Amino acid sequence: MANKSLFSNFKNLLPRTNSINEAGGAAYKFSAKQALAQLAATGCFNGVFYANAQTQLDTLRSLIDEVDDNVFLAKLAVYSRERAFMKDMPAALVASLSTRDTALMHQVFDRVIDNGRVLRTLFQMVRSGQFGRNSLSSSLQRAFQRWLNEASVSKLLSASIGNDPSLRDVLRLARPTPRDNARRALFGWLTDKDVEKWAPATEADLPQDLKQLIKYRRITGEKDQAAVAADLNVRWDLLADAARGPKVWKAIARQMGPQALRMNLNTLLRHQVLEDREMVDYVAGRVADATEIRRSRQFPYQYLAAYLNASTELPHKIRDALHRAAEIACGNIPELPGPVVIGLDTSGSMNCPVTGYRGGGGTSAVRCVDVAALFAAAILRRNPDSVLVPFDTIAYDARLDPSDSILSLSKRLGQMGGGGTDCSIPLREANSRYRNRRFAGCVLISDNESWIRNGQAFGYGAYGSTGVMTEWQDFVKNQLRLQGGDITGPKLVCIDIQPYGTSQAPERSDILNIGGFSDAVFNVVSGFLSGDESRFVKEVEAVEL
Repeated sequence: MANKSLFSNFKNLLPRTNSINEAGGAAYKFSAKQALAQLAATGCFNGVFYANAQTQLDTLRSLIDEVDDNVFLAKLAVYSRERAFMKDMPAALVASLSTRDTALMHQVFDRVIDNGRVLRTLFQMVRSGQFGRNSLSSSLQRAFQRWLNEASVSKLLSASIGNDPSLRDVLRLARPTPRDNARRALFGWLTDKDVEKWAPATEADLPQDLKQLIKYRRITGEKDQAAVAADLNVRWDLLADAARGPKVWKAIARQMGPQALRMNLNTLLRHQVLEDREMVDYVAGRVADATEIRRSRQFPYQYLAAYLNASTELPHKIRDALHRAAEIACGNIPELPGPVVIGLDTSGSMNCPVTGYRGGGGTSAVRCVDVAALFAAAILRRNPDSVLVPFDTIAYDARLDPSDSILSLSKRLGQMGGGGTDCSIPLREANSRYRNRRFAGCVLISDNESWIRNGQAFGYGAYGSTGVMTEWQDFVKNQLRLQGGDITGPKLVCIDIQPYGTSQAPERSDILNIGGFSDAVFNVVSGFLSGDESRFVKEVEAVEL
């Protein structure tokens, strides 16, 4: 007989690892498309715990070169912007398409470059020379010209907020031909040209909203300025610097959308807006408006950020609105086909800012663990019979009431752990402590960086596999025993919220790897656990251009 330790059936079910992750642990390397999709849904071109910004850019360019499928790149750009709600990554994909397939670039340009900030980001990327050119090609120039000529006055004024590059820089290089005198005057004003150079346009040709904005900025009286501000249809940022007092700020608050209100609650408090009970009611209603929340494409974790950063003097009604808003933002999280084991990584690397470390300031106070905790809490709220296991190199006892608000649950969970990482811990708990419980599967929310240090290995499993895969095979065997074997088998979902290129479990019919911060992730997760074989790359490929 052959050596059973070498030729066992169990060993055949455990694929050997083929990579080492950034933390030094054994891992499985993603395919190029999978790695690119993960990066496009989570990368922000900032330093993260195990990689710097330059490494992230180099990885992106390398993966784009490896993926010889321009249609996939176009679909991924749309997915990254419209469903993952990213800004920089979709712009980078459009920049790459501009050198590979100009027809596809034009096809997706307006869907991806949907506001002035993303337009200026794309312009900055092209001008940097990092994507094969350092100026606008004739094709790209036409795309920029089309955007600038078709954008509304409000959209262009919003695009003028920000520098390096500024909208003036974009206009001067894109050189759009104005379609009429109103647009000619607007472009002249945006580029700080003397009025004489607007000819044949004059100041009289300026759009009415811009005329009102200029008038607003010149008014010195608070009451008169507030009256003008109330009728302006421009972004609130354009009004803030010239605001003369609380009455004006109340008018500005009514110009803000739900996202701006959420981000500026402390500002409104400082400017005495929230001393007015009517304004408190208005702000609370807007913050928790379900229709506005879904339309504004805000990440669920952004409500947690507002909640964590809110002044203690903020009215209770608005704090309560943040709780309700978070519940609405997580409303797309479905009821799963059965209880699951929820593994929540609370290790030290998860204390990295979710959008990375930004040079020159502006680093988000929201950590990866905060986002992961929010997702875990949301799954638990929707599926209360599930089991939640926070972990680093040990499991933590999470005595939680699923009926608590999502923000309260996630805040408590985010305070646990802080050590190394062993992603097999939740499955190990399921195979021992919860061995007699039936589960539809396991959802692991992590940066997937099981690691090794000082000769002590975490995450290694049997026969050259990872600890996750070894424990997963035991989990599957046990669940089949509990459920009589007459089932398709449990499923493992690995939700990755950092832009690394490896996982602790390879793509397989029973294993899904997916990345992202938005609740769109859960549409894929729910379908997978319910038996729909569509997975992350297929979800991207299903995008219609």
